[in-house]
Amino acid sequence: MNPSLSKYWVHDLSPFLWQFPDSFGNWGPGGIRWYGISYLAGFVFAYFLLKTYYKNKRSPYDSEQILNFMTFLVLGVLLGGRIGYSLLYRGNEFLQDPFMLFRVWEGGMASHGGFAGVCIAALLYARYSKQSPFPVGDLIVSVVPPGLFFGRIANFINGELWGRTTDVSWGVLFPKAPGFAQEIARHPSQIYAATLEGLCTFAFVQWRFWKTDVTQRVPGRLAGEFLIAYSIARICNEFFREPDASLIMGMTRGQFYSIFLILGGIVLVRIAEKKAQKSLR
Repeated sequence: MNPSLSKYWVHDLSPFLWQFPDSFGNWGPGGIRWYGISYLAGFVFAYFLLKTYYKNKRSPYDSEQILNFMTFLVLGVLLGGRIGYSLLYRGNEFLQDPFMLFRVWEGGMASHGGFAGVCIAALLYARYSKQSPFPVGDLIVSVVPPGLFFGRIANFINGELWGRTTDVSWGVLFPKAPGFAQEIARHPSQIYAATLEGLCTFAFVQWRFWKTDVTQRVPGRLAGEFLIAYSIARICNEFFREPDASLIMGMTRGQFYSIFLILGGIVLVRIAEKKAQKSLR
């Protein structure tokens, strides 16, 4: 296939910002990957958002407390995302080879696992700092979406998690995808996800955080609303994304696992509302 003659754009982006001249043996090619940069960018963005909250008296955390808070958040995202991917998407392989968990250079993170890790991190930090987990959860979800955005952009740069086949003019030819030689284009579903799961949810939680009193009136509700909003965005995007694992009850795994996030979000909203009502009595 001659890329210059194709009516579709041929994905030719490198996963490396800068690659080392030589590989590290069995550790794979070395270098600075965009995927790693995306995680760093997400955490840096979260840090400065939290500093902005403190300056505007919307958060009790000063610089030192933010660093402590971020430590729990980083560990929750990384450990939860990696363990979640191993269990939710490659469960059989994980049971046969548990050490795959540590081969991070092979890639593989699951957003649903990351959310579980963040929830655990929120509970642990609340206990560590002797606070209620509800306002902690609200702060966390208000800074999570940028990380989702950067992560999906990195997925696109890596040419992974491509979309279903399409004939739309903005379709992309991904070299690693089936049908590439036959010029079968696919939806750039990573960009769709960056928009829906990242930018749209970020706009929503920031509007709720700054323009309403929900975090003061009903601590924990925003966290539940985010889980619902993200899950709806994820379910919609999955209609354009090629399934990367077997279906469950006719649904992609992203859609199936998102149903539980929606239920968890609804339960969290109800608990937060009841807790807020009880405090007014």
